[in-house]
Amino acid sequence: MRRLYITGIVLKLFIFLVCYLWDVTISSSGNNNATKILRSEQVKPVQFRINNELSDSGEFEHIESGIAFLLGKFDIKGASVAVAKEGRLVYAKGIGYANVEANEPVEPRHLFRIASVSKLITAITIMKMTEMNLLGTGDKVFGEKGILNDSAYLQYVDPRVEGITVNHLLNHSAGWNRRYGDPMIQHHLIAKEMNIEITEVKMPDILRYTLNNPLHYNPGSRTSYSNLGYAILGEVIEAVTGMEYETYVRNYILLPLGIQEMRIGKNLLADRNENEVKHYDLTDDQRFSPLNNNNRVVPLAYGGNNLETLGAAGGWIASPVEILKLVVSIDNQTDGPSFLTQESIEFLSGRVPDRYPVGWAGTDGRGNLWRTGSLAGTSALVMRQNDGISWVVLFNSSSYRGNNLAGEIKKEMKAALNKLERWPDHDLFHYFETPPLLYPDIALLQ
Repeated sequence: MRRLYITGIVLKLFIFLVCYLWDVTISSSGNNNATKILRSEQVKPVQFRINNELSDSGEFEHIESGIAFLLGKFDIKGASVAVAKEGRLVYAKGIGYANVEANEPVEPRHLFRIASVSKLITAITIMKMTEMNLLGTGDKVFGEKGILNDSAYLQYVDPRVEGITVNHLLNHSAGWNRRYGDPMIQHHLIAKEMNIEITEVKMPDILRYTLNNPLHYNPGSRTSYSNLGYAILGEVIEAVTGMEYETYVRNYILLPLGIQEMRIGKNLLADRNENEVKHYDLTDDQRFSPLNNNNRVVPLAYGGNNLETLGAAGGWIASPVEILKLVVSIDNQTDGPSFLTQESIEFLSGRVPDRYPVGWAGTDGRGNLWRTGSLAGTSALVMRQNDGISWVVLFNSSSYRGNNLAGEIKKEMKAALNKLERWPDHDLFHYFETPPLLYPDIALLQ
């Protein structure tokens, strides 16, 4: 009996040890729950580990004076700038105010709405999914054999939608032209046509409304910039992975790179992230809000657009530092490992005649790529130069120049960088160093 008792104790200790090791292993790989945020919340995000003082050396004084000039010229309240050289983060600094009323200066930690820079995040996600064999760029999106083959999406009036592929959505050639209106900002019209309350309009409703109308041209025959196309890509990601778009992107794209703070923004001032700047519109213009059904008008910057619906097309908030971390992770000019294969990088950065680049807003075919973003209360520009330099400028105010403000930013940044006499040796990305994170098990999605 004593021997059996001892054997029982040993067996219990063995089982306990196995369970403990199993729990540690699962915890280190993000658990087997595909919807769980994988990185520990105890790891301090990079925004809180760097500050303006780290870039106070004076080497980038021309950037600061150039951006300050733009703030004054266009009555912009605040800006955040980050510069990387050959994969090293050499400069990150805020200029002006994150919140004028609170007298709060911009710091590198602050999050800004990035508008259409969100499309680059979505495009990178799609390319990573192709590498994981979750989908292909040639896959059909609609129809009984398409990715979005839910019965609600099979009631389309134009059979040409069956020819739309993932690639058509990526390069803005799926068949929709914004000259006839952008469904992503037509919530009142859609609510009326779909006979629902405006507060109930979500992306599936926008898509069903769109499918009730004919395409404007044959898919793949021409190109027209489309917020709708990238919003649909968000639906594609959800259908393929079985996860919400934001959750999947944060789990499988951003967090494995150490990017913790990027997320979909909120619509109203009262709901903004505690680390988010306050956004300012330069006019007193207001519009009927898509967020309420009582015909109440609201400021354009807070309620005039539905960021949460824009999502994959324009809803993200981020800091320049984390945007640069994402950009250099897919830059084949750096020596470090790339998050994407060379084939995927070339697909993203390649120049196709009469087509928009995938994710990016433009390319000159010589390795220079740029991505702009503009909404009421924000202006953004991401630049990847062919000389190993990448930089991001985010404003918390809109301008009457709209997306054309990017030209002014590019001019000031180019002049400032040309005056730089010596590049710093440091790499502020070291502040990104965190405990190792095992990449999520892609089998969970298959």
